[in-house]
Amino acid sequence: MGDKHQPYLNGAYYGPSVPPPLKPNRRYKPPGCCCCFNCIGSCLRCCGCCILSLICNILVAVAVILAVTALLIWLIFRPNAVKFYVTDASLNRFSLDSNNNSKIHYDLHLNFTVRNPNQRLGVYYDAIQVSGYYGEQRFGYVDVSPFYQGHKNTTVVVTRVQGQNLVVLGDGARVDLKEDDKAGVYGIDVKLVMSVRFRFWVVKSWKFKPKIKCNDLKVPLVSSSSTSGFRFKTMECDFDFY
Repeated sequence: MGDKHQPYLNGAYYGPSVPPPLKPNRRYKPPGCCCCFNCIGSCLRCCGCCILSLICNILVAVAVILAVTALLIWLIFRPNAVKFYVTDASLNRFSLDSNNNSKIHYDLHLNFTVRNPNQRLGVYYDAIQVSGYYGEQRFGYVDVSPFYQGHKNTTVVVTRVQGQNLVVLGDGARVDLKEDDKAGVYGIDVKLVMSVRFRFWVVKSWKFKPKIKCNDLKVPLVSSSSTSGFRFKTMECDFDFY
């Protein structure tokens, strides 16, 4: 009698579905530079950045060391530029061909004095090329044998530029050539291109390629009767680096 107010359950009871338990929310943390197990691509990019940064730091350190070393060497040794002088110059021949006005016959003698004023530095002249110019056109050249020059040393270099060559002279240069033929003195430019190294004790530097310019030389023609009493004057050349 006491159970007449309670319903009788004779089967399964279907109530509202029970949701599954919520998983704890974990924040994703990107892998660091050395932790690359979770993301291979990120690890490769990060390691690449680390390598590039290391290389840049090494290059900067090497550049600083070289700059400081070069400054210390300069402060200690105070290298001075080598001096070049043309002490004598003469022409045995300098004329246009009678059958070809563009061909020049030349025979130029040059004596150079090379002075190394440095007390601790020697100079290796590995290659020297002497070129003659007239009217800004090169008419000939000659190679000088390599040699070594010690410190506080003066060396005499004797050269001869001889031969014939096709040279295109402008109208102004042809007029100057006629005037020089009458005077027996020719305005010639000489340039020296060389490869040199410096030596301190047993240490040798890398190669430098300076260019020596000896402009507007007044060179007499030996066979000319108009040059009696004319003497070539020693001229200092300009020393420039490329």
